[in-house]
Amino acid sequence: MSDTRFPCGPSDKMPKPELICIEANRVLDSCKDRDCFEDVQVLLTDFGNNILEHTTSVRAKSACITGAYIGLEPVKFNRGFYSVNIKLYVKILLEGCMFGGRSQEFEGIVVLEKRVVLYGGESNVSVFRSTVDTLDYCSMPSPCCPGKNTPEVVLEVVDPIILNSKVREAEDSCCKCCCCCSDIPENISARFTSPLSDSSGRYVTVSLGIFSVIKLVRMGQYIINATEYCIPDKECISTDDDDPCALFRSMAFPASEFCATGLHLISIPIKIKAENAAAEIDDAK
Repeated sequence: MSDTRFPCGPSDKMPKPELICIEANRVLDSCKDRDCFEDVQVLLTDFGNNILEHTTSVRAKSACITGAYIGLEPVKFNRGFYSVNIKLYVKILLEGCMFGGRSQEFEGIVVLEKRVVLYGGESNVSVFRSTVDTLDYCSMPSPCCPGKNTPEVVLEVVDPIILNSKVREAEDSCCKCCCCCSDIPENISARFTSPLSDSSGRYVTVSLGIFSVIKLVRMGQYIINATEYCIPDKECISTDDDDPCALFRSMAFPASEFCATGLHLISIPIKIKAENAAAEIDDAK
């Protein structure tokens, strides 16, 4: 931000800060968690179920979150607290060994559910915003009354870590999944190359680890110190096709990316060596 401290206008002096009112989200409550989902069934595509019937050696290669459902409900007899219900749709890429020693990739999906209770405060006002809720002058309003102002859920989650994968037979009932392909939303199932289908025979289970942060936020008005809008002082740097390394040489060395502990370990033996050399000189005298 040191390169954007020059204000607009002919004067180079910074204006005095003034108190202004802004509207921003305030985090009322939050939590972090590491969840381990064991032996969750993978709903495969038609192509994947066909591959599974001809192999018993399957491994999960990667997992990525393709969508999420977030529900919010007030907790009864606990004013200000809300139950956050989360459902994650995780796309799994698997690989099976086929005849002749060749491998074949196929896809599936896993549905994970999580529930937490957080404090979201109370508000008895109805909020309308010009970009969404307002109507044209001659439009008829909706007959339904708007709901009260509720907090907003913010979910931050990284892609799952695959811990284990197994091929199980139909009589094995250890799977922890109560959903079927018809429960998958259309916008999620449309991301697969072939339709998802339920299997009555062999199936695949995976164990996944997920790190997540969940927050409840509300819009609020706050007074802060501010100055005029500032324009950058630093000029844009364009690349030189004749010298492709020129831009790289102009970049600052990313010292923060290196571990400070490692740098100290390198400097310690040098310091000891210098002290030993000084001691040897004194002995020689």
